[in-house]
Amino acid sequence: MIDLSSKRALVTGGASGLGKAMSEAFAAAGAHVIVADVDAESAEAVAGDIGGVAWTVNLADTSALDGVDLDVDILVNNAGIQRIHPITEFPLEEWRLINTLMLEAPFVLTKAALPSMYEKGWGRVINLSSIHGLRASANKSAYVAAKHGLMGLTKTTALEAGPQGVTCNAINPGYVMTPMVKGQIADQAKTNGITEDEVLEQVFLGHSAVPKLADPGDIAALALFLASDAAAVINGSAHSVDGGWSAA
Repeated sequence: MIDLSSKRALVTGGASGLGKAMSEAFAAAGAHVIVADVDAESAEAVAGDIGGVAWTVNLADTSALDGVDLDVDILVNNAGIQRIHPITEFPLEEWRLINTLMLEAPFVLTKAALPSMYEKGWGRVINLSSIHGLRASANKSAYVAAKHGLMGLTKTTALEAGPQGVTCNAINPGYVMTPMVKGQIADQAKTNGITEDEVLEQVFLGHSAVPKLADPGDIAALALFLASDAAAVINGSAHSVDGGWSAA
Protein backbone atom coordinates (compact mmCIF):
# COMPACT_ATOMS: atom_id res chain seq x y z
CA MET A 1 0.00 0.00 0.00
CA ILE A 2 1.11 3.56 -0.72
CA ASP A 3 1.74 5.62 2.40
CA LEU A 4 1.60 9.41 2.02
CA SER A 5 0.98 10.13 5.68
CA SER A 6 3.85 12.63 5.92
CA LYS A 7 2.93 14.50 2.73
CA ARG A 8 0.94 17.62 1.90
CA ALA A 9 -0.88 17.49 -1.43
CA LEU A 10 -2.51 20.33 -3.34
CA VAL A 11 -5.09 19.34 -5.95
CA THR A 12 -6.50 22.06 -8.19
CA GLY A 13 -10.01 21.60 -9.46
CA GLY A 14 -10.27 19.29 -6.48
CA ALA A 15 -13.98 19.72 -5.79
CA SER A 16 -15.35 17.59 -8.64
CA GLY A 17 -14.53 15.04 -11.31
CA LEU A 18 -10.95 13.85 -11.53
CA GLY A 19 -9.82 16.34 -8.90
CA LYS A 20 -12.26 15.01 -6.35
CA ALA A 21 -11.25 11.42 -7.08
CA MET A 22 -7.57 12.28 -6.67
CA SER A 23 -8.20 14.27 -3.49
CA GLU A 24 -10.00 11.28 -2.03
CA ALA A 25 -7.25 8.86 -3.09
CA PHE A 26 -4.45 10.97 -1.62
CA ALA A 27 -6.36 11.42 1.63
CA ALA A 28 -7.02 7.67 1.84
CA ALA A 29 -3.25 7.16 1.54
CA GLY A 30 -2.73 9.45 4.52
CA ALA A 31 -1.84 12.74 2.85
CA HIS A 32 -3.05 16.09 4.13
CA VAL A 33 -4.98 17.37 1.11
CA ILE A 34 -5.63 20.96 0.09
CA VAL A 35 -8.70 21.02 -2.15
CA ALA A 36 -8.30 24.05 -4.41
CA ASP A 37 -11.33 25.12 -6.42
CA VAL A 38 -13.25 28.20 -7.52
CA ASP A 39 -16.43 26.59 -6.13
CA ALA A 40 -16.12 27.34 -2.42
CA GLU A 41 -19.10 25.30 -1.28
CA SER A 42 -18.04 22.16 -3.14
CA ALA A 43 -14.42 22.53 -2.07
CA GLU A 44 -15.47 22.81 1.57
CA ALA A 45 -17.68 19.74 1.21
CA VAL A 46 -14.95 17.58 -0.30
CA ALA A 47 -12.35 18.82 2.18
CA GLY A 48 -14.71 18.10 5.05
CA ASP A 49 -15.35 14.57 3.82
CA ILE A 50 -11.65 13.71 3.56
CA GLY A 51 -10.28 15.62 6.54
CA GLY A 52 -8.47 18.16 4.37
CA VAL A 53 -8.74 21.90 3.91
CA ALA A 54 -10.37 23.96 1.18
CA TRP A 55 -8.66 26.73 -0.74
CA THR A 56 -11.13 28.85 -2.65
CA VAL A 57 -9.13 30.30 -5.51
CA ASN A 58 -9.70 31.69 -8.99
CA LEU A 59 -6.81 30.20 -10.94
CA ALA A 60 -7.67 32.34 -13.94
CA ASP A 61 -6.40 35.34 -11.96
CA THR A 62 -2.74 34.38 -12.19
CA SER A 63 -1.45 37.85 -11.35
CA ALA A 64 -2.89 37.41 -7.85
CA LEU A 65 -1.00 34.13 -7.47
CA ASP A 66 2.41 35.20 -8.73
CA GLY A 67 4.83 35.39 -5.81
CA VAL A 68 2.85 33.12 -3.50
CA ASP A 69 4.77 30.43 -1.60
CA LEU A 70 3.36 26.89 -1.55
CA ASP A 71 4.69 24.51 1.08
CA VAL A 72 3.44 21.26 -0.42
CA ASP A 73 5.07 17.95 -1.28
CA ILE A 74 2.68 17.01 -4.09
CA LEU A 75 1.18 19.44 -6.60
CA VAL A 76 -1.54 18.21 -8.93
CA ASN A 77 -2.40 20.69 -11.68
CA ASN A 78 -5.83 19.46 -12.68
CA ALA A 79 -8.22 22.41 -13.01
CA GLY A 80 -9.63 22.83 -16.48
CA ILE A 81 -12.54 23.86 -18.65
CA GLN A 82 -13.58 23.25 -22.23
CA ARG A 83 -14.95 25.45 -25.00
CA ILE A 84 -15.77 24.16 -28.48
CA HIS A 85 -15.73 26.47 -31.52
CA PRO A 86 -14.16 26.48 -34.98
CA ILE A 87 -11.05 28.68 -35.07
CA THR A 88 -12.84 31.25 -37.20
CA GLU A 89 -15.51 31.64 -34.53
CA PHE A 90 -13.43 31.17 -31.37
CA PRO A 91 -13.90 34.15 -29.04
CA LEU A 92 -10.53 35.55 -28.04
CA GLU A 93 -11.61 35.95 -24.41
CA GLU A 94 -12.43 32.22 -24.22
CA TRP A 95 -9.08 31.31 -25.80
CA ARG A 96 -7.28 33.44 -23.23
CA LEU A 97 -9.30 32.00 -20.35
CA ILE A 98 -8.49 28.40 -21.26
CA ASN A 99 -4.79 29.04 -21.74
CA THR A 100 -4.53 31.10 -18.56
CA LEU A 101 -6.30 28.49 -16.44
CA MET A 102 -4.76 25.39 -17.97
CA LEU A 103 -1.22 26.48 -18.84
CA GLU A 104 -0.29 29.72 -17.12
CA ALA A 105 -1.77 28.73 -13.73
CA PRO A 106 0.14 25.42 -13.63
CA PHE A 107 3.33 27.36 -14.36
CA VAL A 108 2.64 29.85 -11.56
CA LEU A 109 1.79 27.12 -9.05
CA THR A 110 4.79 25.00 -10.03
CA LYS A 111 7.02 28.04 -9.64
CA ALA A 112 5.52 28.60 -6.18
CA ALA A 113 5.86 24.97 -5.04
CA LEU A 114 9.33 24.06 -6.26
CA PRO A 115 11.42 26.01 -3.70
CA SER A 116 10.04 24.09 -0.71
CA MET A 117 10.28 20.81 -2.63
CA TYR A 118 13.93 21.57 -3.45
CA GLU A 119 14.61 22.36 0.20
CA LYS A 120 13.20 18.99 1.24
CA GLY A 121 14.88 17.12 -1.61
CA TRP A 122 11.58 15.46 -2.50
CA GLY A 123 8.53 16.45 -4.47
CA ARG A 124 5.99 15.41 -7.06
CA VAL A 125 4.37 17.59 -9.71
CA ILE A 126 1.59 15.80 -11.58
CA ASN A 127 0.02 17.60 -14.51
CA LEU A 128 -3.36 16.45 -15.77
CA SER A 129 -2.91 16.80 -19.47
CA SER A 130 -5.08 14.93 -21.96
CA ILE A 131 -5.03 12.86 -25.09
CA HIS A 132 -5.27 16.34 -26.57
CA GLY A 133 -1.80 17.01 -25.25
CA LEU A 134 -0.67 14.35 -27.74
CA ARG A 135 -3.30 14.58 -30.47
CA ALA A 136 -5.57 17.26 -31.87
CA SER A 137 -9.29 17.46 -32.54
CA ALA A 138 -11.16 19.97 -34.63
CA ASN A 139 -12.99 22.80 -32.85
CA LYS A 140 -10.84 22.53 -29.71
CA SER A 141 -7.93 24.76 -30.67
CA ALA A 142 -7.60 26.49 -27.28
CA TYR A 143 -7.80 23.27 -25.28
CA VAL A 144 -5.37 21.44 -27.57
CA ALA A 145 -2.92 24.35 -27.51
CA ALA A 146 -3.07 24.57 -23.71
CA LYS A 147 -2.55 20.84 -23.23
CA HIS A 148 0.32 20.71 -25.71
CA GLY A 149 1.87 23.61 -23.83
CA LEU A 150 1.37 21.77 -20.55
CA MET A 151 3.32 18.83 -21.96
CA GLY A 152 6.21 21.17 -22.73
CA LEU A 153 6.04 22.59 -19.22
CA THR A 154 6.02 19.04 -17.82
CA LYS A 155 9.20 18.09 -19.65
CA THR A 156 11.02 21.29 -18.77
CA THR A 157 10.05 20.99 -15.11
CA ALA A 158 11.26 17.40 -15.11
CA LEU A 159 14.68 18.39 -16.44
CA GLU A 160 15.12 21.27 -14.00
CA ALA A 161 13.66 19.57 -10.92
CA GLY A 162 14.92 16.01 -11.31
CA PRO A 163 18.40 16.69 -9.89
CA GLN A 164 16.68 18.13 -6.79
CA GLY A 165 14.72 14.95 -6.08
CA VAL A 166 11.51 16.31 -7.61
CA THR A 167 9.74 14.59 -10.48
CA CYS A 168 7.18 15.96 -12.90
CA ASN A 169 4.93 13.78 -15.01
CA ALA A 170 1.74 14.08 -17.00
CA ILE A 171 -1.37 11.94 -17.09
CA ASN A 172 -3.07 11.99 -20.48
CA PRO A 173 -6.62 10.64 -20.24
CA GLY A 174 -8.95 10.16 -23.13
CA TYR A 175 -12.57 10.84 -22.31
CA VAL A 176 -13.45 10.14 -18.69
CA MET A 177 -17.06 10.38 -17.58
CA THR A 178 -16.72 13.50 -15.46
CA PRO A 179 -19.05 16.51 -15.16
CA MET A 180 -16.94 18.37 -17.74
CA VAL A 181 -17.27 15.55 -20.27
CA LYS A 182 -20.98 15.19 -19.59
CA GLY A 183 -21.30 18.90 -20.23
CA GLN A 184 -19.83 18.47 -23.71
CA ILE A 185 -22.50 16.08 -24.93
CA ALA A 186 -24.93 18.69 -26.22
CA ASP A 187 -22.14 20.76 -27.82
CA GLN A 188 -20.63 17.70 -29.48
CA ALA A 189 -24.03 16.63 -30.80
CA LYS A 190 -24.63 20.08 -32.30
CA THR A 191 -21.13 20.42 -33.74
CA ASN A 192 -21.08 16.95 -35.29
CA GLY A 193 -24.71 16.89 -36.42
CA ILE A 194 -25.57 13.75 -34.46
CA THR A 195 -27.85 12.86 -31.59
CA GLU A 196 -26.67 13.01 -28.00
CA ASP A 197 -27.00 9.21 -27.79
CA GLU A 198 -24.58 8.88 -30.70
CA VAL A 199 -21.97 11.11 -29.06
CA LEU A 200 -20.80 8.36 -26.68
CA GLU A 201 -20.25 5.78 -29.42
CA GLN A 202 -19.00 8.00 -32.23
CA VAL A 203 -17.12 10.73 -30.37
CA PHE A 204 -16.17 9.58 -26.89
CA LEU A 205 -15.38 6.00 -27.90
CA GLY A 206 -14.72 6.56 -31.57
CA HIS A 207 -10.93 6.40 -31.18
CA SER A 208 -10.79 3.81 -28.40
CA ALA A 209 -9.96 0.13 -28.86
CA VAL A 210 -11.56 -0.51 -25.47
CA PRO A 211 -15.36 -0.08 -25.56
CA LYS A 212 -15.65 1.77 -22.25
CA LEU A 213 -14.69 5.10 -20.77
CA ALA A 214 -12.19 5.37 -17.96
CA ASP A 215 -13.50 6.00 -14.47
CA PRO A 216 -12.17 8.90 -12.36
CA GLY A 217 -10.85 6.28 -9.94
CA ASP A 218 -8.59 4.91 -12.68
CA ILE A 219 -6.92 8.29 -13.06
CA ALA A 220 -6.66 8.72 -9.29
CA ALA A 221 -4.91 5.37 -8.95
CA LEU A 222 -2.28 6.39 -11.49
CA ALA A 223 -1.77 9.77 -9.81
CA LEU A 224 -1.32 8.01 -6.48
CA PHE A 225 1.35 5.77 -7.97
CA LEU A 226 3.19 8.71 -9.53
CA ALA A 227 3.20 10.41 -6.12
CA SER A 228 4.75 7.37 -4.45
CA ASP A 229 8.38 6.47 -3.86
CA ALA A 230 7.96 3.61 -6.32
CA ALA A 231 7.82 6.22 -9.10
CA ALA A 232 11.01 8.00 -8.04
CA VAL A 233 12.72 7.57 -11.42
CA ILE A 234 9.65 8.16 -13.58
CA ASN A 235 10.17 11.72 -14.75
CA GLY A 236 9.10 13.85 -17.70
CA SER A 237 6.80 11.18 -19.06
CA ALA A 238 3.27 11.11 -20.46
CA HIS A 239 0.99 8.36 -19.17
CA SER A 240 -1.88 7.74 -21.55
CA VAL A 241 -5.18 6.40 -20.24
CA ASP A 242 -7.10 6.45 -23.48
CA GLY A 243 -8.15 2.94 -24.46
CA GLY A 244 -5.54 2.90 -27.24
CA TRP A 245 -6.41 6.22 -28.89
CA SER A 246 -2.75 7.35 -28.91
CA ALA A 247 -1.62 3.97 -30.28
CA ALA A 248 -3.23 4.64 -33.66
